[in-house]
Amino acid sequence: MTQPSASPSDPEPAFIEVGQDDSRRRIAVRARDGGGPGLFWLGGFHSDMQGTKALALDQWAAAHHRACVRFDYSGHGESGGTFADGTIGRWLEEGLAVFDRFCVGPQVVVGSSMGGWMALLLARAIIRRAENRAALAGLVLIAPAPDFTEALMWKGFSPEIRQEIETKGMWLRPSAYGDEPYPITRALIEEGRHHLLLGSAIEVGCPVRILQGAQDPDVPWQHAFALAQRLPADDVVLTMIQDGDHRLSRPQDIARIIAAVAEMG
Repeated sequence: MTQPSASPSDPEPAFIEVGQDDSRRRIAVRARDGGGPGLFWLGGFHSDMQGTKALALDQWAAAHHRACVRFDYSGHGESGGTFADGTIGRWLEEGLAVFDRFCVGPQVVVGSSMGGWMALLLARAIIRRAENRAALAGLVLIAPAPDFTEALMWKGFSPEIRQEIETKGMWLRPSAYGDEPYPITRALIEEGRHHLLLGSAIEVGCPVRILQGAQDPDVPWQHAFALAQRLPADDVVLTMIQDGDHRLSRPQDIARIIAAVAEMG
């Protein structure tokens, strides 16, 4: 199996405006028409909707005549804005806006890494609202990283890195997935504290499937266990992939992800 690539049938991007006044940003969305339950993709930190997993899901949706919606957070991929301006709340606002605009009926929300945190926050926001055009059929969380700004970044940073963030407003973090370092800002850390989930029970109102690599260097498997313990006991399944890394983008990983999605209906 070769790595998925954008096909001629890949939907053209549509663009919506999110935010008010000076905070307005142009968000790129690729929406595929089809039946339900639809798929809603939430990507990871510093990734985009043209990655291996997102494209594989879109191709599966096309083959099975299922709706599929992908988008890029501001400062990512085809969307406008600057990455350094991003915060968890800002990106969540964009995710909710895209979900409300493009999704109708039951949806399987698939979140990778930071997208797993976003999926949980989105689910919580949806069940708190009185009316929604779309409902959640299930969550599929791939190496989910709820609270990562605090639990996996800030708490693990050295005193020197913390001081640089506090005094200069950012630290350039070397990337294991590209040549260029990317900024970790004080705003990202501080605003992220308003969205922490792991301190109490997390109500999502739908089945949850978690796929976690035991060899993940970025999100340790213990983090997935901590999340599972905060979710309702009924219909939550955690699958540990013993030789899996953080990306979980190998053919066998993609097959597991798609099987979890298919299980949701």
